[in-house]
Amino acid sequence: MTPGAGLHSARVAWRHSLRFRLALTYSLLALGLITLITLGVVTLLLGRMERQFQDRLNERADTLAQAFTDPGSLGRAAGSASAYTMLIGFDGQVTSASSALREYIEAPYPFGDLSRVPVQNTTVRVVKRKAGNFGTLWVGLPEDDLLSARQSALSALLLALIVSPAVLLLTGWFVGRRALAGLESAASLADRIDPTRSLETLPLPGREDEVHRLLAAINRLLVRIEAGQAREKQLLGQIVHELGAPLTVLKASLQRAEERTRDPEVARAALVADELTFTTQDLMQLARGQLELKLAWHYIPARTLQGRLDRLVPGTTFLGDWQGGILCDPDRLTQALRNLLANARRAAGPAGTVTLTLQETPERVTFTVHDSGPGLPDDLGERIFEPFVSGAGSSGLGLSVARQIARLHGGELSGTTHPQGGALFTLTIPGAALGDEEDEPLDEDPVEEDPVPASS
Repeated sequence: MTPGAGLHSARVAWRHSLRFRLALTYSLLALGLITLITLGVVTLLLGRMERQFQDRLNERADTLAQAFTDPGSLGRAAGSASAYTMLIGFDGQVTSASSALREYIEAPYPFGDLSRVPVQNTTVRVVKRKAGNFGTLWVGLPEDDLLSARQSALSALLLALIVSPAVLLLTGWFVGRRALAGLESAASLADRIDPTRSLETLPLPGREDEVHRLLAAINRLLVRIEAGQAREKQLLGQIVHELGAPLTVLKASLQRAEERTRDPEVARAALVADELTFTTQDLMQLARGQLELKLAWHYIPARTLQGRLDRLVPGTTFLGDWQGGILCDPDRLTQALRNLLANARRAAGPAGTVTLTLQETPERVTFTVHDSGPGLPDDLGERIFEPFVSGAGSSGLGLSVARQIARLHGGELSGTTHPQGGALFTLTIPGAALGDEEDEPLDEDPVEEDPVPASS
C-alpha cells in the first residue's frame, strides 16, 4: 500500500469514527457554553470596573466641589487633590488648574462638553461640578488602568476561544476512547466472525451500561442466527439424503438403458441425472460446511483425474502437462473441477470451446479453465462465489463449492474475464513436495462420503 493510500484510509476512518464525532460534538457544545459563560463573566467584570471607575471619579469630584462650597472641608479635600483639575469662571475662562493643565490658565475652556479628553498622551475621563461662587469645577481621571484591564480581559477571552477547542477535542477524544473501548473491541471481534463457522458470542463488559445492553442484544441475535443455520443445514441434509437413493437408482437405470437402446433421448436424460447428482453433492457440501468435512488424501496420476473429467464434461480440451501426480482428495477435486468445466460449457454453448490447462511445480498445482463465452458479469465481482449467486442460470452452488474445496486443500480459486474474451478461472492447490510435510498421512481411511457417490 502506498503512503497516499494509507493516508486516505486513515482519513476515511477518521471521518467515520463514532469516537471522533462524539468528541467533536462534545467540544462544540462545551465551546459554546464556555463562550457564553466567559462573555457573561467578562461583561459583568468590565461593567463593575466601569462603575467602580466612575464612582471613584464622582467621589473625587464631589469631595473637591465640597471644598469650594464649604470652607471647613478644604483641609480634608486637600488629600483628594487630583492631578487633573481646573476651575472655570463664569465667563468661561480657566482661572486655575493643576500642574499638568497650567497651559490652559487664563484661556477659554477648550474641551466643551466632552466627557473624555486627551491630556499629555493620556485619555482622561471628565466630570464637572458647581463650585459655589468660584464657577465650575472640572475634574479628570486617567483611564489607562481601566483600558489596560479591559484589554487584558478581552485578550484572555480570545486566547480561551482559540485554545479551548483543541483542548476540548483532545480531551473528548481520549475520554471517548476510554468510554467506547468495550464497543470498539466488540466491533473488532464481530468483524472477525465467520458466518460459515460456529458463531461465538461476544464478551460482555463488566459495567451494565448501553454498550453492555447492545452487546447482549447482539449475542441473542447470534444465538438465533446459529440456531436458524443449524435447522437449515439439518433440513438441507435430510432433503439431500432423501434425494440421494432415488437419484442413484435413476442414474444407473438410465445408463443401462442408454447402453441397450442408444436412444439420444435416454442419453440426454442420463446427462440430466448426472447434473442432479452433482447438484445434490453441492447441496450436501453446503449443508456440511468446512468444519464438518475432512479430506481423504491420495496421490493419484494426473491422467486419472483427466479421464474422470473427460467422461463427466465431454468436449473439454486438455492442455499442459498431465504426466505427473497430484496429492489431493480425488472425489472432492473432481467435484470442484467438474463444476468449473460444467459452468464453462454452459457459458460457451455447444459450439464453443472449453480448455483445462494443468501446470505443476513442486510448490503448486494450477488448473486453469478458459471458455469462449461472454465472460463474467461485471456487476457480480466476488459475489459470483457466494452460494445461490449465478450469472448463467445455474443453481449458483458450483463456484461456491469449488472455492470451498480449493481452500480445504490449502489453495484458492479466483475468476476473471480473459483479455481475449471468455471467463477464466484459476484453481491452485499445494504441490506434492509441500504435501509430504503435512501432519495428515497419505491414503488415510476416508470419512463417510455423501449419500450420492461422485461420478467417475
